[in-house]
Amino acid sequence: MTRTLRIGPSSASDGGPAGAARHRHVWIAAALLGVISSSYSTLLSQFAASLLGRDAAVDWMSVAAIPTRDWALTAEPSTAAIAAGIAFHQWADFSWAVFFFGLLSRWTAGLSPMRLALIAPLWAVGTSALEWAVLVPLFPFFQPIFTLQQPYWIGFLVHLSSSLIYPLFPWLYRSLSRVERRFTLGWTAAMAALLMLVGLGAAGAAVDRVWPWRGESIVTDQTFMRHMHTHHQQGIELASLAIERARDPHLRALAGLMVASQASESSYLERWWRSWFDEPMQLCSAEERAAMPGLLSDAEVAELRSTPPATFDADFVAAMTKHHKGAVAMADQQLGASGDLRLTIMAHAIRHEQQGEIALMHGVDGTAAVRLAIAAMFADNVNRPGQPRAASRSDETTRGAE
Repeated sequence: MTRTLRIGPSSASDGGPAGAARHRHVWIAAALLGVISSSYSTLLSQFAASLLGRDAAVDWMSVAAIPTRDWALTAEPSTAAIAAGIAFHQWADFSWAVFFFGLLSRWTAGLSPMRLALIAPLWAVGTSALEWAVLVPLFPFFQPIFTLQQPYWIGFLVHLSSSLIYPLFPWLYRSLSRVERRFTLGWTAAMAALLMLVGLGAAGAAVDRVWPWRGESIVTDQTFMRHMHTHHQQGIELASLAIERARDPHLRALAGLMVASQASESSYLERWWRSWFDEPMQLCSAEERAAMPGLLSDAEVAELRSTPPATFDADFVAAMTKHHKGAVAMADQQLGASGDLRLTIMAHAIRHEQQGEIALMHGVDGTAAVRLAIAAMFADNVNRPGQPRAASRSDETTRGAE
């Protein structure tokens, strides 16, 4: 016969040695659960990133920028920045677990594994939203980069991967009933299988072995991939120029983030193309480049290169804003194309991050950054009617002829 220790509203405040022992035991179990859940989340996030077209190193670098600011942001994520991002993520996940099972133990310590499995997704929604919209961009970190650069769903998935381990808490804290033990064993096996399955997918992605293309129009998806790849290559060129020439150190750091983000997305477009299609990715023609929104002409790029140091920062912001608006328009169009789900996910991330980077280049922060990030989750807000849209070179040629 198994013994089940029930923790009710009165037990957390019991006096005497028994109450003190229970109090100490619940905090130890909460800490152990925090270590396990944060480690599981780190591994699952690392593996799952490649399946979603995300570079985990770039995402860890963005996380590291929350406590370390511009130090973490470089064109190629450093080992130190990646380690700092992972450490900060694990600290945050550990803290949420300790908060849930330690500080809230009066209400949570006695929950069954089954109830915790039901509560976990709701907890992930609440904690990820609180981090994304309040704790990181406002107080106490006052860092808008994370919220403006990463859409909310990334944070939610990370928090969900951590909270999925919460049903193991009763096993760490008390004896389980037969039903609870059976559920816990099954849940543990399912979480291990999930990690193994995602890990195998990541291993396949590392050698260009991914799930075949699935979409409605192969021409539409191929066009988006070719055009966005070309667009990103110029974005990398422009941002690399800012890393070398910008006077404002914060602008240089943002340029490093732009290079890292666009280089990783370009890499995934290349790898997916190799895995999905038999033919090599064709270069965009002169006509395609001229019609591509936001793509600068060779003359405009040369003009930016020769800009005097005193005006380079302002000229770069203007040029990159135009370039980013074009990428946002292209990504927004792809979102309505019913293409392969992975391209849809990438297009949504590009639409969000490049609207956010426009805001960052113009110094947006605080509540304004949060409002902009929320709006960017749902629409292209930089090419709306009444605002100057991202012009293509063919548009400019037409206006010149008139």
